[in-house]
Amino acid sequence: MESNGQSEKEDRILGDQELPSNEPSKDPSMTEKGALAETHPELLKDGMHLHPQPTSDPLDPLNWTSIRKHSVLGIVMLKYFLFTYLTTTTVPSFAELQTQYDINVSEVNWTVAIPALGLAVGPLIWSSVADIYGRRIIFIVGTLIALVSTIGAAVANNFSGYMAARFFQGFGVSPGATVGLAVVNDMFFEYERGQKTGLWVLAIDTGLLVGPIFGGFLDLVSPEWIQWFTAILFGFLLCLEVIFMPETLYPRNHMLARMPMISGERGSIDIEKVGRRRSDASEVALVRTRNLPFLNLKPVPGMRHPKPWDTITRFVLTFKFSVVTIVVFAYCFCWYWWILSVTTMIPSAYIQYSPQIQGLLFIGLLLGTLFSEAFCSGSLSDWLVIKLAKKNNNVRLPEMRLWLAYPAAALSAIGLIIWGISIDKGYHWIVGQIAFFLCEIADLHY
Repeated sequence: MESNGQSEKEDRILGDQELPSNEPSKDPSMTEKGALAETHPELLKDGMHLHPQPTSDPLDPLNWTSIRKHSVLGIVMLKYFLFTYLTTTTVPSFAELQTQYDINVSEVNWTVAIPALGLAVGPLIWSSVADIYGRRIIFIVGTLIALVSTIGAAVANNFSGYMAARFFQGFGVSPGATVGLAVVNDMFFEYERGQKTGLWVLAIDTGLLVGPIFGGFLDLVSPEWIQWFTAILFGFLLCLEVIFMPETLYPRNHMLARMPMISGERGSIDIEKVGRRRSDASEVALVRTRNLPFLNLKPVPGMRHPKPWDTITRFVLTFKFSVVTIVVFAYCFCWYWWILSVTTMIPSAYIQYSPQIQGLLFIGLLLGTLFSEAFCSGSLSDWLVIKLAKKNNNVRLPEMRLWLAYPAAALSAIGLIIWGISIDKGYHWIVGQIAFFLCEIADLHY
């Protein structure tokens, strides 16, 4: 979300032409904004404002074919899958790691916390840079860092080296969060984003839960093979990014002035009634998206760019707004904290079982995640927003998606209580699986 904040803000609020990156910035004038509004009509979808406003440019990510869009979405989802997969896949090997590095229980739990720290720090570095040089190059560089550090974790012969490698694993895969969401927003309209973001979130939740299942069986070979298999996955992801992932950062305001979807009209027009015009991409000489160099090392032209430190500045300024701060802390400590806590508790809670069986005990969480995405998450969120928007003069608001968080919070609490009681009283393992299922049905709504 941070990563596309600059372009989102300009598209939605300023509405003026974006400047080439080598020109000095200047404040938008109301005259330019009014002239653009008079020349190009506002496009609607089912009577509601269409955001982002599309162009007639074949290189506009909004105009790509469904296959291309969903192929890129699949790459983003794989990276976000590995975001949490690498964190938890080592959990079944905790006992072997304790013996190998001569560490205690607290120290072995840090092997999960340290990559999580890399996941948290990374977006502060990558997000603004992705708004300058593009999403593709950041994805490739991040995956390369994660691949090298994963190999380092596999061959580390001491605990400090292993922990350093684990941190950079998290740091390298962290663009899958904010930059990954920016890619989703680049390619899909607002009315589609509930479902697509739900799939994106499904990837992180699935990685969190599949990691220990795979790790339990890979531990039959050795703890090192858990890391070698993760390295294979990162190598595969790197190949996909290099071969199949085009740039999605697009100078929308600049191109709307030159290749509008509809011209010569005024007012508001439903896009489904007028059809979609396609222009020749060569009409505008500006290099963009698929026409950029194979490895673009220059700022993407045709748009204003943030400073590299702007994400850090915005993060610090967030604390000025108490409501936002409370929500962020609630999310971190009421969701991310508990899910990591539960995953690290499973080896101790089910100590009577082998690492392979302990890995299989994550299936309840996985099934809950899949059920939630299929029946309760993205599509349901989109449906709810459309219903509420029709009662709000056809105006969509982000807050409309928050209503699903209330039943989600209740189900999570119930599931956690049942799981804790089942462990304390020594109930059959299926009770814990049902509790996990309830927790994860609610999870995607957050």
